[in-house]
Amino acid sequence: MHGRRVLVSGGGGFIGRWSVPPLLHLGYEVHAVLSGNAGRDVPEQLRDARIHVVDLLNDSAVDALMSEVRPTHLLHFAWIATPGVYWDSEENFRWLAASEHLLRCFRDHGGSRAMMAGTCAEYDWSRVGVCDELSSPLATAAPATATTISRYAACKIALQTALSEFGRREHLSTAWGRIFFQFGPHEHPDRLVPSVICNLLLNRAAPCSHGRQTRSFLHVADVGAAFAAVLASELEGPVNIGSEESITLADLVDRIGRQIGCPELLRLGARPSAPQEPSVLLPNVHRLRDELSWQPSFTLNAALGDTIAWWRSHLSGAAGAARRP
Repeated sequence: MHGRRVLVSGGGGFIGRWSVPPLLHLGYEVHAVLSGNAGRDVPEQLRDARIHVVDLLNDSAVDALMSEVRPTHLLHFAWIATPGVYWDSEENFRWLAASEHLLRCFRDHGGSRAMMAGTCAEYDWSRVGVCDELSSPLATAAPATATTISRYAACKIALQTALSEFGRREHLSTAWGRIFFQFGPHEHPDRLVPSVICNLLLNRAAPCSHGRQTRSFLHVADVGAAFAAVLASELEGPVNIGSEESITLADLVDRIGRQIGCPELLRLGARPSAPQEPSVLLPNVHRLRDELSWQPSFTLNAALGDTIAWWRSHLSGAAGAARRP
């Protein structure tokens, strides 16, 4: 492992930060790239990494960064991720162009293996329930399809295609992680799991959809660890990053309610489900499980317990800060 140097873009993000400790454990010299805002508050997971505060949408700044670091490996997470905004934001196109430039610059400075973060939204939700990397159809903007593709999914599909083709042309080893569902410390509070946890911890009703949707979830630390494991391997192409354990959302929030001790505050059906939301959306994890022999370290109940404990501490700390003069 001597001499392996990895650049992690989005290193201060919800998932990116959790890839750093396992990469360090694997012996990489880790260079984490943070945006200007994130650079003011470096996550504890990055304490043994080298920090770079860089605007990755600025091509000249990326050129200077690559010239300085000269990474052998690239793990690219950075992208727009603002809840309620990212799905159809035009910023997706800026990130697509910036990611392609980052890849070219990485190769120009001697990089040998690149992995980028994709999404389960790349799959055609109208035609799949269990998604397989090699056989399941991807979303398309063709008029004959029943679904409308988001800008987010379209740009991720375009980047995966560009990564694969660039890798073949430039003899660069590449992999693509299609992320399914995750939760854990530092997640945006408007998302499902933290919104339910925070409401219940504050003794408030937790409005949810009907909850009949079937999904699978990983603790975010396991998502980061899976990316690190794939990057360190020789796997190429798309790899689903998810759990083989399926659960309905109603069961998931019920487990949260029972762990906190107030399931009676859950309000199933109080919120509408998202339009065109599939009833079943699960990953086939054969590549992670069989080709890589990777398994998550958290059980689902343990992951929920860890996340509840973090939010309890976080809310307590925020309340204490508000009381101080």
